[in-house]
Amino acid sequence: MGQFDFELVGKIGSMALINVDYQDMNYNIISRVSRELKPGMIWVTSGAAEIGRLDYIKRNGHELKGDSEDIKADYSAQGQAILMSTYRQYVDSRYNLRQILVEHQHFNDSKKKQRLKSMFIRAAEQNAIPIVNYNDALSYAENRKWEIAAFSQQNPNVVQCVDNDETASQIAALVKARTLVLLSVVDGIYDDPHDPATLVKRIGGKDLYELLDNVNEYQRHCDGASRKGAGGARAKLEYIKTPLQNGTRVIIANAKYYIKDVLSGSVPCTVIGVD
Repeated sequence: MGQFDFELVGKIGSMALINVDYQDMNYNIISRVSRELKPGMIWVTSGAAEIGRLDYIKRNGHELKGDSEDIKADYSAQGQAILMSTYRQYVDSRYNLRQILVEHQHFNDSKKKQRLKSMFIRAAEQNAIPIVNYNDALSYAENRKWEIAAFSQQNPNVVQCVDNDETASQIAALVKARTLVLLSVVDGIYDDPHDPATLVKRIGGKDLYELLDNVNEYQRHCDGASRKGAGGARAKLEYIKTPLQNGTRVIIANAKYYIKDVLSGSVPCTVIGVD
């Protein structure tokens, strides 16, 4: 494959997987996405905590009460099982499906990082699609902060994996993906975040230096996020700088569109890369 080891790393955000009107998983989107997945792709999925929360309420008639960290862990563990069974239901039955739960140390420890990369490469060779999510069920905030602080003493560019946009960007850099697609509930990056008519169709540059300067400029226009705990467009643009340095093309698009249409540029989206 030359410069690139993988054709595609994709990520879908939590809110894109939820049908707000019905307070349930958006089966239309997850089934359509699943049918487009194939070996040679790596798919990063959010949604475990919110889907687990909705499932718990549906079965018990109320939300969990108690420590917020424990609640997030419990919802995530419940939602993760639902996510994987749903992906398995709709992914082409000829393909193997593999769940991979990651944490920040998988990108900050060189041995774990190499083992993770080897697993991805084996999956492509073995007709398998990796479905990746951050391991919220076992990750604990205080311990995570301590570990990140320790890594920071060795490397100022420590990976925190605060959300799956960062996780997907780090995976795209790790496997040298040709394209990174980030799907959410908006069409891309906007000149004015409050005006959908100002969609930025392309952020480019004659070389990497000009490209990163232009990305920095668009970060100044960005604010807000689709949900509590998400970083929003500004954070997305920060995270993608790492894969951009490998020559990866990044596309930010709406999950309501087919992946093939996003890749072809036939639907509204923001494409980011060297001209």
